[in-house]
Amino acid sequence: EQGGGGGNKNNNKSPKDDSFGGRFQRWWNSDEGRDDVRTYLISLSIALLLRFTIIEPRFIPSLSMYPTFDVGDQLAVEKVTKRLKPFYRQEVVVFNPPQSFRDILVDQYGQDGSRAREALIKRIVAIEGDEVEVKRGKLYVNGDQQDEPYTAEDANYEFGPVIVPSDCVLVLGDNRNHSLDGHIWGFLPNRNIIGRAVFVYWPPWRVGNSGMF
Repeated sequence: EQGGGGGNKNNNKSPKDDSFGGRFQRWWNSDEGRDDVRTYLISLSIALLLRFTIIEPRFIPSLSMYPTFDVGDQLAVEKVTKRLKPFYRQEVVVFNPPQSFRDILVDQYGQDGSRAREALIKRIVAIEGDEVEVKRGKLYVNGDQQDEPYTAEDANYEFGPVIVPSDCVLVLGDNRNHSLDGHIWGFLPNRNIIGRAVFVYWPPWRVGNSGMF
């Protein structure tokens, strides 16, 4: 009778749940699970801190900066030095487009408003106080023709002369005749700049920073 009672006790013991939910519950309640979650949260926090304050990845979607960047290039953009030093001519920067760009993209090109808010990448060709002009295909800053080995071709438009206002820069695409840039929508406020492009990290055969400075 005692043996029978013991057998019933064993039969009433709950079987081990080997379903995904059961395995997850056991992992979640284990020391290993808590350590894994803690490690993940720390790693995520560091990644987000880097992403929003120091460096972030960017993807090149068009040929407006060709040949410096090709479609599909992935590059790193650093966001610290914009607070520590002024912007210089020939630097490549990523920025939030000004309202003038958004208006042109929506009103004249019929693009969706959400696309008009996407970050852009161009090259600074003139800084505040500069007199800038494009004539006979060449860029002139303060009367001097600029040496631009990184451009795809001479510009087929005329621009200026204009003076870059305070706290602004003028940006152009390296692919001068295939870029919706400052010669169309005007000057870029410095506050719109997200950071400086520092190097391409993908694809492997294009790794480096040639032509970015």
